Amino acid sequence: MAQEDSIGMTDIYRFLARSMRYPDAAWMDDQYFAIISNILNGLGWDDESRDLADFLDFSADWLEPIQIEYTRLFVNAVPSVIAPPYGSIYLSADGMLYGPSAVSVKEFYQEKGFELAGEGDLPDHISSELEFLALLAEQGNQADEDLFLNKHFRTWFPKFKEKLLGEVQHPFYRILVKLIDFFTREE
Repeated sequence: MAQEDSIGMTDIYRFLARSMRYPDAAWMDDQYFAIISNILNGLGWDDESRDLADFLDFSADWLEPIQIEYTRLFVNAVPSVIAPPYGSIYLSADGMLYGPSAVSVKEFYQEKGFELAGEGDLPDHISSELEFLALLAEQGNQADEDLFLNKHFRTWFPKFKEKLLGEVQHPFYRILVKLIDFFTREE
């Protein structure tokens, strides 16, 4: 991978990682939406770009609906969380959080010198995995990036994507999961 491609993927992975955290006005602002719009336009995703623009034009307070949808999809819903953003949920037979797959992800991180930012952060949260991919891309470590994608991320992401797309009510998360799929799928 060329150096400029590595820098580009570093930025994209970081952008996607941040996007999968709880929406906060400190970073989810006009500049943020300009970036996502540029990505969509660059990919030629006219329908998604129009859906996002329509939402932003329609809603004076766009942050709260995104926060509500984040909570509904990823934090709490009755009777259970709709699309838990943790790989171990999809990889263990009983849907256990922080199962063997999460331990394996954490060991991979440790081998590469990656530390989770917060003490309570789980290693297999989608945001943590995307941030780790950004680190590997930044280092130009294509072999480890491919290994991590194949051994960890791609083993559970399709199930997560399917759950999310089946239940999502907000165009932002529908667009976001499609972007994650596009940038992490096997070439």
